[in-house]
Amino acid sequence: MFEVNNEMNQPKIDEIGENHVGTSAKTPLRDDAFAISDSEKIEKIQESVRDILQTLGMDLTDDSLQGTPKRVAKAFVNELFMGLNPKNMPKASTFDNNYKYGEMLVEKNIIVYSTCEHHLLPIIGRAHVAYISNGKVIGLSKMNRIVEYFSKRPQVQERLTMQIVQSLQNALGTDDVACVIDAKHLCVNSRGIKDIESSTVTSEFGGKFKDRDVRREFLDYIKMDTDFD
Repeated sequence: MFEVNNEMNQPKIDEIGENHVGTSAKTPLRDDAFAISDSEKIEKIQESVRDILQTLGMDLTDDSLQGTPKRVAKAFVNELFMGLNPKNMPKASTFDNNYKYGEMLVEKNIIVYSTCEHHLLPIIGRAHVAYISNGKVIGLSKMNRIVEYFSKRPQVQERLTMQIVQSLQNALGTDDVACVIDAKHLCVNSRGIKDIESSTVTSEFGGKFKDRDVRREFLDYIKMDTDFD
């Protein structure tokens, strides 16, 4: 069996992580990713978290820490990374566009809570999603749920942006979908360069959104003041 020399590959591994490089448009999952149940995963992760905390020198007999390994394990499986499991994919029900609305529909300022797959630190920002109907429409909340689903996994922002667009294209039967995400990465803000002001913007434009005027209209909608307070 071919073995990887970790010492020889470490510089490349470090470089990929520090430069936030994604290696695939698909989330890298093993073929046996769902061979065990969620409850079994929680048990295994719980033990791993316990080992990490003990290695760091934490006293797990302390009342505040006793439940931490299980809390972290449950959060990983049921919340932070629930988007890894296809069973949690929201049902993207579509409907006929009976009112013949033919203009752009934009759902803006969708909150993104994700996790950088290089350091397992938070990515926090907003997604702006739009489509032009090709005869089908989708419920507004489903757009939010699709963003949430793909966010809840170890991610690279470029991949997240593409996955949101591809999912909506498949559901709506049209290429005319766009997404822009503006987010802060705590692996940049809280460690490494420690730049607390910078954010990352990614975009994916499909179909008609590749046209400069259509894309400009979408970007203008994003900039509109929609503060109703």
